[in-house]
Amino acid sequence: MYFVLATKNRGKIIEFKKLFMIPEIEIVGLDHICNIENVNIKEDGTSFEENAIKKARFIAKKFGYPAIADDSGLVVYALNGLPGIYSARFAGENATDLENNLKLLKEMKNIKDRKAEFVCVIALVFPDEKTFTYEGRCQGMITYDLIGDKGFGYDPLFYYPPLNKTFAQMSPDEKNMISHRARAIQKIKKDINNILEYVKKWQAITYL
Repeated sequence: MYFVLATKNRGKIIEFKKLFMIPEIEIVGLDHICNIENVNIKEDGTSFEENAIKKARFIAKKFGYPAIADDSGLVVYALNGLPGIYSARFAGENATDLENNLKLLKEMKNIKDRKAEFVCVIALVFPDEKTFTYEGRCQGMITYDLIGDKGFGYDPLFYYPPLNKTFAQMSPDEKNMISHRARAIQKIKKDINNILEYVKKWQAITYL
């Protein structure tokens, strides 16, 4: 059973596949079913959940496959929740990870309260619009400089005290044990029987 992951981010696709590992479901990227350059999904929702559902629903309805989308971002308490849902474009449309990181460091200059959390909401949406959503969070601190060369996004600025490392210093296995995305996927795995039950119902109706 294919579930199409509604993202063009190669780092996210690799991370998702490593985390998901559910025998009954195979995660494929958008490039498995279409030319990704022709797919443009507007992320204009007002919350992580709204954006995740919108992305997955767009792919599910357009291509007829169950779709998975996540919307995730960095929430900095001292910045009233920014960059939040604007994390990927904090420094402007089509901003690079480095540009976003440097803008965050600039915004955090002289701010002592560095508490932050990564938030991830994952939506599973079927072509008939049946929707499942799951949320994961990971608390940490914003560093004063870029530290580490692994991962993507804000990983070089997100320090996780229990491991005494930024996300960008962690091995993939370390990050996949504690990340916001990993925690959301763990909730999916706990609910997998309900999801698979609906897969059977959907397939029965689809192939009548």
